[in-house]
Amino acid sequence: MSKKKRIIFLSLAIAILALGYAIGAYFVDYALKRGNDTDPLAPPAACVSIHDKTREVPALPKAKSEPWHNVSADGRNLAATHFFPEKTGKRWAILVHGYGRDQRYARDYAEAYLARGYQVLTPDLCASGATEGQYITMGVKESEEVARWAAKIKEYDPEAEIVLHGVSMGAATVMLAAAREDMPGLVAVIEDCGYTSAYEMFANQLGVIFGLPEFPIMPCVDVVSGFKTGAKVSAAAPLQVMPRIKVPVLFIHGDADTLVPPAMMEELFAACNAPKEKFVVAGAGHGDAMKEAGDEYWQHIFAFLAAVTK
Repeated sequence: MSKKKRIIFLSLAIAILALGYAIGAYFVDYALKRGNDTDPLAPPAACVSIHDKTREVPALPKAKSEPWHNVSADGRNLAATHFFPEKTGKRWAILVHGYGRDQRYARDYAEAYLARGYQVLTPDLCASGATEGQYITMGVKESEEVARWAAKIKEYDPEAEIVLHGVSMGAATVMLAAAREDMPGLVAVIEDCGYTSAYEMFANQLGVIFGLPEFPIMPCVDVVSGFKTGAKVSAAAPLQVMPRIKVPVLFIHGDADTLVPPAMMEELFAACNAPKEKFVVAGAGHGDAMKEAGDEYWQHIFAFLAAVTK
């Protein structure tokens, strides 16, 4: 190859790489970066297309509470709230919010656990609420944070028996956390409408929101997310870790969920080797199982927990 052709080839390769990075960076910022020109704590721009705009911030539980603080592996300050039931015991629940939300959206879930005597911790996940960070990582850094909160609970209460309950990205987070070796005190997991992988979910949404194909955009997003957030989107893959979960898992999903298809729940359920049950809520869309099922939602959960945590 002549010198001129080598220069042309190199210039073309650089241009393709630069274009790929620019495409990846745009979608990473659109989907994962919090803050905008007017609000540095605003959720990612993609939340406008995904969030249920009728969902209001639940009221603060009347229970006594106190702020908790922690530090992540990468040095970020973490924030959470500890709620006390009327009579405290060794049962604890860490309630994990979804994508683009914060711990306030776990308050109504906290009420149900508090009424049954659970101590409750509601953390703000990475780049959410009062927890530091610029980028959400769809469960990767978030699951490490949950493990750190569990360790703090065990320091506070060495006899603590911990249930993880997460919705949407929170569900993916608790599955990833449950598979970790540094997750102390765990006795059960409630996962509500979690995805098999963030990569697959985002690939689906590229078509729904933008009418774009997975290739070549998602490979660019995956590479760039590793640079910008410290965790590739493809690493947020609960399906890959399901065989490592040893505690009982309750899988909950709405059969009208179009964001995370019910088929994803079936894949996760099939991959789980631990004791397990599933509860499919007719007519429920994404994250709406509690609202749609009402009391039946909690009856299933606490019957499951009673059976597996004796």
